[in-house]
This record gives sequence, C-alpha cells and structure tokens, in this order.
Amino acid sequence: GIISFSLDHLEKVNEEDWVNYPKGVLSILKDEGYEVKKGFDILYEGNIPNGAGLSSSASIEVLTGIIINELEDLNISMIDLVKISKRAENEYVGVNSGIMDQFAVAMGKKDKAMLLDTNTLKYIYADIKLTDAKIVISNTNKQRKLQDSKYNERRAECEQALRNLNQELNLNHLCDLTVEKFDKYKHLIIDNVVQRRAKHAVTENVRTLKAVKALKENNIKEFGRLMDESHDSLRDDYGVTGIELDTLVELARAEDGVIGSRMTGAGFGGCTVSIVENDHVEHFIKHVGERYEAKIGYAADFYVVEIGEGAHKIEKEIEQK
Repeated sequence: GIISFSLDHLEKVNEEDWVNYPKGVLSILKDEGYEVKKGFDILYEGNIPNGAGLSSSASIEVLTGIIINELEDLNISMIDLVKISKRAENEYVGVNSGIMDQFAVAMGKKDKAMLLDTNTLKYIYADIKLTDAKIVISNTNKQRKLQDSKYNERRAECEQALRNLNQELNLNHLCDLTVEKFDKYKHLIIDNVVQRRAKHAVTENVRTLKAVKALKENNIKEFGRLMDESHDSLRDDYGVTGIELDTLVELARAEDGVIGSRMTGAGFGGCTVSIVENDHVEHFIKHVGERYEAKIGYAADFYVVEIGEGAHKIEKEIEQK
C-alpha cells in the first residue's frame, strides 16, 4: 500500500509494518548526523516473499540507504550503509539480528559465494560453478515474523554459553573455539540445551570454512554434503527447523539428483536451499511439492534462482524518439 510520513516524525508505528524498515534507516541516518533535506517518493517493487527468511527486510533497508545516499549525495560507503541498515533492524525495528543479511544484499557478487567474518567485516569471495546444477529455493509458506520468532532467544542462549565458558577461558566469540577445545570445556555449560546451541555455533563455523575450501576446489559434491550436515545441526543442536523445513529437506534428499539441501534464514518456517542437477529440477519441484502438500496440508512454492549482483543503481540509456 501507499504510506506517507514526515521526515520530522519518524516514530515507529507497528500497524505500518513494512514501512518501519525504510523509516528505521532514515532515523539512523539522522542519528548519525546525516541530513536528509528534501522529501521524496519511493516505489518499492520486488519478488522476495515476506517472512520467508530470504532477507526481504534487509533488501528494503539497504535499498533505502542506497537511494537516499544517491539523492542527497551523502558519500556513505557501502559498508557503512550495511552498518546503518543493521542498526535500523536492531534499534528501530527491534530484531536482534546480525549483519549477514544486509551484507549479502549490499556486497553480493554474481556467481560467487561470500565468506564473511561478522566480527571484523572482513570478507572474501569464492566462485560457485554450477554448470550441471541449479539452485532451487523451496518456500514452506509457513508465515512468521522475525520479531515473533525465537531468533532472539537463540542469540541469548549463545551469549549465555559464552559467559559460562569464560569462567575459565577468555573468548570474544564462540567461533574462537575449535571443536576439540569446545569438547574440553563444554562441561562449564551446565544447561544441556544451551550447550547444544553452542555446539552448533562452533561446528557450523568449521563447516563454513570447509565449504569455502570445497568451492575453491570446485567440489560441489562436498559442498552439498556440508549443506546436509549443516541442516542436521540446525535441527538437532540449534533447534530452529520445525516440521515444515525438515519435511522439505527430507523429501529433497530422497530425490535423485539432489546434491545438498538445508534450511536458510532464521528458521521456524521460511525456506530451504537445494542444489539439484539440471536434469532432475522439473521432477524435483513436482515430486517434492506433491509430497509436501500431502503431509503438511498446504502447498510449497519453488524458485529456481541464480546468484546475482548485490544492490546497486541500474544505469539505463533512454532512447530519444
């Protein structure tokens, strides 16, 4: 819908929902001393489903920052726009998210994966060469709002684990641990549930580094195996999947030509990502879709996607007639 507001009145209005993302960016820009001098109209149009864990909110935030940066000639770097967008999500919208979604939206490169250290914001790219396979996103169509999910709870559990470990260690982050060191000191985390949350954080970091190595070696089979391991850990240790996501992954793994499959996003609904050999994509969508609907009671949606560029201004020449 169409929503209007004054730049002098950027208060959050819960009923307005999506508009709080651009309002949040404007509010943080103002807080950081940037002056937005003139009004504007922005038309947001896209095909990212809301509440599906595909960074729809981060897309709006980053896009808003890029547009205002251009309109007002603010000369804000892309990395700083990412930070502003994260602040909008955390401080204005009220979701205790990390920076990965905004970073991917802003800094993505065509046909490349990105390894991001969210502590230092150092990053590298790795080519994804899928000559014989496609990326298929499967949407559970279970709607949830990130504010209402257990995302914040999981983060709090990891912070609790870090405090427990730091009774004897001096860690800044759980990813500072090797699996061996975690196993040695995990007894400090008395709560078994919290211990499993920390185990996921530690092992997922190791898997991520292995995944980059696999991509650099163009070993897509190994990359797919790591995707499978990742989902199992998200299900068993981190506890953020649920019957819908698990059903999609289980059905995907039962299909011929599936290289790997895992949930993506914050969990509790949303989407899975699967790598499927070209010759099996059509059958995959039909077969998984039918079986999912039969078990869950409503249909999933499927998107065959490519890895594109991050958010940027599209320069087009207009023909003079």
